[in-house]
This record gives sequence, structure tokens and C-alpha cells, in this order.
Amino acid sequence: MPATPTASRTAAPRRRSALALSGLGVAALLGAALATGPAAQAAPAAPPKAPAAAPAPACSAAYRIEQTLDGGTTWRMCWHYNTMAGLVLDDVTYQPKGEAAPVKVLTSARLAQVHVPYDDGEAEYDDITGTDFGLALQNLRPAECPGGTIKTVKVPDTGDVKGLCTTTRARGHAYRLSDDASTGGSGKLYSAQGKDLLVYTVNKASWYEYITEWRFSSDGTISSDVGATGSLSPYDYDGTDGKGWPLGKGASAYAESHSHNIFWRLNFGLDGSPKARVEQYDSKVTPPRGDGSPTTKTTRTPVTKELAGDVKDMRWWRVVSKAGKNKDGHPRSYEFVPGRSSRYPGRSFTRHDVYFTEYKKCEQYASDNPSAHCGGTSVDKWVGGQTLTHPITWVNIGFHHIARDEDQQPMPVHWQGFSLAPRDVTAMNPLTPGDLADQNGAPREGS
Repeated sequence: MPATPTASRTAAPRRRSALALSGLGVAALLGAALATGPAAQAAPAAPPKAPAAAPAPACSAAYRIEQTLDGGTTWRMCWHYNTMAGLVLDDVTYQPKGEAAPVKVLTSARLAQVHVPYDDGEAEYDDITGTDFGLALQNLRPAECPGGTIKTVKVPDTGDVKGLCTTTRARGHAYRLSDDASTGGSGKLYSAQGKDLLVYTVNKASWYEYITEWRFSSDGTISSDVGATGSLSPYDYDGTDGKGWPLGKGASAYAESHSHNIFWRLNFGLDGSPKARVEQYDSKVTPPRGDGSPTTKTTRTPVTKELAGDVKDMRWWRVVSKAGKNKDGHPRSYEFVPGRSSRYPGRSFTRHDVYFTEYKKCEQYASDNPSAHCGGTSVDKWVGGQTLTHPITWVNIGFHHIARDEDQQPMPVHWQGFSLAPRDVTAMNPLTPGDLADQNGAPREGS
């Protein structure tokens, strides 16, 4: 696909090549030389340790994030920075109150592509691999990270950027239970407000700016959203013939419509092991007979081989640990919860909502993958029927952007993303109040 606009647009190209800016080859971009973080920088020799000392942390303090939230939940993770993908989160663990040790969730998580095709067919971009997305990390001001810390990121060819915000954000009710007389209860109200750990960066790709957010909740939920803002390209106001929308006075300037197809790459490490299984669940509703009620049957399908999956009503997937169970003896898992998405049928790799592929080191980006020896350059080419033992999850969330008058100026943020919901990670709600802790299993009448 083209990396620069067609001839009619070359007077002012919308995208600049990251390779041209950095002067670095593809092999270097895929390697550790362009990653900044604990593994990329020389560390002083560690002093001798006493035999009983705790294991060294996975990363130095500068690259470590740790936050205790409401209810006593603690999230811990490392981070590093990649000059293509931007922020990469490593070794993400979750430790609710009452768990003796942290529960490993993710080995790594990051963006895997921002694919931007324009409706007129004259321009198409892979913003992660085809622009200076990673190199163009933006400095953040204190007001953009209220109550938090802005970490310094060492970006090759750019220098030190105050570009990583870690803070907390209120999310509203964590739970509410009115244990009143109508349910035979004590009359007590159980209610709590929740907070999330928020980790985010802002990267610029020509006129667009992308806010990449990761949120970690006290109940174990992980969410990621990318917000597109900045400005519409001033060189794309020729969207006539139904391919744009009039902006400004009258109907002389039509902003070109386009799509944002955003991919994430998730490498699970549940309970410290890359080995996991994938399951798909589908529920089918049968209409009622006579005066009866509808019935619903849910079917579990083990996903044993690589899969290109499509979201449907009452369908969902989960990644299940092979290495650990909760205190009830149930295998821990995380369920994929997609946000609103407009699936783009124009390319083979954007035609599906989720992919599960067997781990292969060279498979790093959902499209325009730089490795020349990886059996294709996009994720759809890697679904080849291989048995899943170490599954990699690829998430695709699309947004069709038809501009509006309110997009000027600057453009309001439009968000797209997904969540990972804990399923049987803990035996009960990790925020359960102490006097309800005995209600595990069939509840007694009244709470």
C-alpha cells in the first residue's frame, strides 16, 4: 500500500516516513537497539546478594509503575519505549487484597498498527510503521497529568521527552448493594466509588495526535483506548461525490472521510506462563412456545488452532490460564470485551475483529510488518492452522470518520478501544466488604 499520497496530493504530503527521519534500517527497527527501557540501557553491576534476598525486580525504578487503589488492589508493571509502537507495557501483575502474591496477567501489551485509508482511494497509511509516530512522542504539561507523575522517556534521535503520565482517575461506582427489607436483608447499604490507574502517552502522526490510554481498575479490569485528536489534514478538502462532508461556510470545502483501524498486540502470561488456551462462547436464544418464556443455550468451543474471529451478538472469547486457579479451584482467565467498532472490509487484515495466532518473534505489527521472512506482512496471513500453545491476541477496533463542523479547531477527541474483564481470577469480587466475605456460592436469603 502507498506510503505517500498519490500524485494529486504530493505537493504537501500528510505523512513522513519514520525510516527517513531516523536513518535506520528495518532490522534495527525490529531489534532492541531502538527500544528504550531497562533492557536497552547499561546497568551498573549489582552488589552481591545475601542468599535469602528477594529476587531482583524485573525493571529498575525509573521503568517501574506501581499503584495501590481502593480496596487494597495493587497493580505493578514495567514499561519501555519502542520507536515504532511507542509505549510498551511489560510484566503486568494484579494483586487484590487477600491474595498472597501478585497474579501475572500480561507479558507485554502495546499498539500494533493504526491503519488509515481515505474514502477516495487515493491515500492509505500505516501510521505506526509508516510515519514518525514513535519518534514524535509529545511532551506533556503538568496540567495534562493531574495528581500524577510525568516520566521522562529517552527517545532515539529526539532526546529526553517528558511524555509518560501515570495518575489515577475516578470511575464512579465500584459497586452498590442496598441490603434492605425487600430482599430480607439487614437494611445496610454497601456502596463504594472506584479509581483506575491511568497510564498514557501522546504521539503525533502528521496532523493527527493519538492519545494511547491504559487503565487498570481495582476490580481487575484492564482497558485500553486510543483517542484521535489534533487537526484534520488541510490538504484533504476535495471530498466530493459523497466521499466527504462540507466544512466552513457554504458547501465549497469537503473534508475527506477516512477510517482509523487500530490494532493492539497482547501477549498474555497468566500465572507466569505463556501457555494458555482460548475459548469461544456463543449463546443462542430460542423463541418461546405458547405462554412460555424464551430460552438461551450457551455453547463453549475450544479454539485449538489459529483463528480470525468476528464479533457477533452474544459471542465472546477468553484466554484461560494453564498454570493457576483461584481459591475456588477455577482456572483464571480474562475475557475480551470489544468497544464499538466499524469493521473495514477494504483490506484482508481489517476484515476481522480479533485474531489468535501462535507466538512467532517476527510477527510484530498487524500490517506493513517490517520482517521480510515472516510468511506475509499482515496478521491475516499468519492464521495458518497452527496449534495454539502460546497464543498472541490481536484486537482490531475500527472507526469511520466522517468529519463535521465541530471538528474545527482543534478536533475533539474520538475514542476507540476494548477491555479485558477478569473471569474467575479471584474467588469473589476483590472489593467485597468484610462482612459479606462469607457469601461465596449460593447466597443465603437476604444478604
